[in-house]
Amino acid sequence: MIELFIANIDATKNKPLFFPKRFCHYFPALVFLAMMQWEKLLALGRFDPKYPSKPGNDQFRSEFEKDYDRIIFSAPFRNLQDKTQVFPLPENDFVHTRLTHSLEVSSVGRSLGKSVGEYLIQKYPVLGENQISSSDIGSIVAAAALTHDIGNPPFGHAGEDAISDFFKFHPYGKVWNEHLKPEQWADLCNFEGNAQGFRMLLSNINGLKLSFATLAAFTKYPRPALVSAKDPERKSQKKYGFFSDQMEDFKYLTEKLSISSWGNGTWHRHPLAFLVEAADDICYSIIDLEDGCTLGLVSLEESVALLAEILGDRFDPKKLEGYPTNSQKLAILRAMAINQLIRECVEAFKSNEAEMLLGTFDRALTDIIPSSESLAKISRISIEKIYRSSPVLEKEAAGFQVLDGLLEVFSKALNHKFYQTDLFSGKDKSILRLLPEGFPLEGWESHVNPYPMLRALVDFISGMTDKHALSFYRRVKGIALPGV
Repeated sequence: MIELFIANIDATKNKPLFFPKRFCHYFPALVFLAMMQWEKLLALGRFDPKYPSKPGNDQFRSEFEKDYDRIIFSAPFRNLQDKTQVFPLPENDFVHTRLTHSLEVSSVGRSLGKSVGEYLIQKYPVLGENQISSSDIGSIVAAAALTHDIGNPPFGHAGEDAISDFFKFHPYGKVWNEHLKPEQWADLCNFEGNAQGFRMLLSNINGLKLSFATLAAFTKYPRPALVSAKDPERKSQKKYGFFSDQMEDFKYLTEKLSISSWGNGTWHRHPLAFLVEAADDICYSIIDLEDGCTLGLVSLEESVALLAEILGDRFDPKKLEGYPTNSQKLAILRAMAINQLIRECVEAFKSNEAEMLLGTFDRALTDIIPSSESLAKISRISIEKIYRSSPVLEKEAAGFQVLDGLLEVFSKALNHKFYQTDLFSGKDKSILRLLPEGFPLEGWESHVNPYPMLRALVDFISGMTDKHALSFYRRVKGIALPGV
């Protein structure tokens, strides 16, 4: 009955909801429901709690286009060129890096955002009155999508697991547990690239100062690592999106855009986050399959059949024969499949937009579109033949070894310096001199909470590229020497 009641609310006025007391008596959950408003969700302004900036007057670029440009020219984004997407980079065949993947996700995100933007501008005239265009909405999604992997450590998801496992299982990782608060320990034992990305986007070192809307669209998982009651049915609570020391930053962001909270340390998604998620889902499903076929892990015939299933009646095998090479055949099918999935996701967004504003819709768009079964089939094939292939598994094994080794060397030296001081050796001193300039290396005596220091250590190691991490590991372990 609650679902029926919500579904019949007239969302076109985009006003806050007020429920009679009798509804709150019979349906207590309705007390927490308040409809978000697009004019607030797309409010101008940049993230800087201490020195909030005013929107500029650049006649050539909107505030949201500036976000995109700032990201493109940032060091963390450039580093994605040497971070693996799925496969170790081969010498001959082209496969995607995190950089090319992010650019493609951003391109798909812009298409999704502009199409949805046209719908929203028509449905909510107040947006046009506030000088918000469909291109602005496309720019927000494009910028957020561009950064969606910016917090990923070396070696992809295996790198996330390696960092988490170090603190959970390694003696010189577990040793910090007794000195930290539970929520801080949860951050370290469950390293999350999305939360690391939020941290990097807000970092004064990177100086991005992105708009509120772009940051909120980036945050697919609006909760911390440790929550009192996580709802497994809500896609937005599957992972977490910010570390415990940035809770106030995230609250500030939600206040600026009037994003609703569930009241248990979790928030509703910004509706545009569903488009960022969809852009990523579309690209990695289709393009990982293309890479797998390029490397011979999935046959051309099987790849064509999987993509043809998405295209349905639009697939013409005779036209496909007109392309002379396999790579051209894959390219045209990939383009057509992505275009089809974009259209389907736009329609799914339109159908569920009112519930997104209420927070009652919380599923991946690619799970509810007509092609969802086809995408699920591609996912199953990818797991079996691509993600569990020897090159990928070897890369993951190397990632565990490298990141565990780097964390061990530095964590051990830091622990000896501040806690087991009788073990602090000349070797430890040399190791600590390798930490980057500006690393907070003073004032962490045993009575001081070391979380900020450990956060800085994880920043340092997770920010490395794959090659840098491997080279640095060899040097600190004595496997290789500079200039030798």
